Amino acid sequence: MQNSDFSHYLLSWYQHHKRQMPWRNEPDPYKIWVSEIMLQQTRVDQATPYFRNFISLFPTVYDLAKAEQQEVLKAWEGLGYYSRARNLHNAAKDVVKNYDGKLPKNYDEIIKLKGIGPYTAAAVTSIAFNKPNAVVDGNVIRVLTRYFGIEEDTRSSKTRNKIQNFANELIDRDQPGDFNQALMELGSEVCTPSNPDCGNCPVQAGCIAAKMAKTDSIPYKSPAKKKPHHVIGVGIIEGEDGKLLIALRPEDAMLGGLWEFPGGKKKDDEAIQQTVERELNEELGVEVKAYKELMNLKHTYSHFSITLHAWFCKLISGEPKPRSSQEIRWIERKDLERYPFPKANKVLTERLIEQDR
Repeated sequence: MQNSDFSHYLLSWYQHHKRQMPWRNEPDPYKIWVSEIMLQQTRVDQATPYFRNFISLFPTVYDLAKAEQQEVLKAWEGLGYYSRARNLHNAAKDVVKNYDGKLPKNYDEIIKLKGIGPYTAAAVTSIAFNKPNAVVDGNVIRVLTRYFGIEEDTRSSKTRNKIQNFANELIDRDQPGDFNQALMELGSEVCTPSNPDCGNCPVQAGCIAAKMAKTDSIPYKSPAKKKPHHVIGVGIIEGEDGKLLIALRPEDAMLGGLWEFPGGKKKDDEAIQQTVERELNEELGVEVKAYKELMNLKHTYSHFSITLHAWFCKLISGEPKPRSSQEIRWIERKDLERYPFPKANKVLTERLIEQDR
């Protein structure tokens, strides 16, 4: 199968099978950009309601640029990978200030914006501006390694470069945006990780993995390193007036700009109550007594997992100060839902609000 045939069959298939998405056939580059940032590390079905809500709140790049960061993070709450939201917000300010509110059309220019790497730069410029820049994501890697019979480790930069070169050769110069979306759609819907639907693949005739019955072994990805697991203890301090203490994570830290209940990692030689009491002393400069566990839950991040234990704490002595956070606040339980929290802490806030009803 020639490259031109690959493109022809792929695009023909796409026209009949493409899924409906709120950002598809969207002429506004800003909305295409927002959708591509959301789709980093997030499935289409998860991103769709967030996209609709986000665009309703910030319909233009000007609206996003002038918004407060807390508003942006609240709109992103639950979607995860919050640096995407912070970078998108900062990049919107840059676009308004330095590009007259118009997203750069050139790959080398758009990639300078915060949060835009090679994949996003290629996706936005091809879809929004019809530039022949080929995207390579997990779906594309799977399709092309199978099609070309690439058995090398896809964690290798050498292998990734080989795949990128193939994508660059194949991309349709007249319809680059549709081509990129079609290739990703094929990987998502047909050329799936397990049990691919080869009988309905538009490019099966040229697929080496299909011919050699190797779709179960291609692509090959070497085992990932085992993720560390941490036990975390956090404290819920309730003042005499019933208000709860929350802390704002530093801007340059993981989950920066989000609120949380203060706490930290358990040491090997201490009980979880001791962890909470020690951490609150270190973070706030106060002495507390952890007297009752509200709940515990498990949560997985990209590079580690946690078991979070949340304890009600009584303030014994000292005045809380933000030693390791940007800011602390005493707030009513009912106001917890106004603040952006990481997903694990969000579960705690919902439980606390329920108890107050």
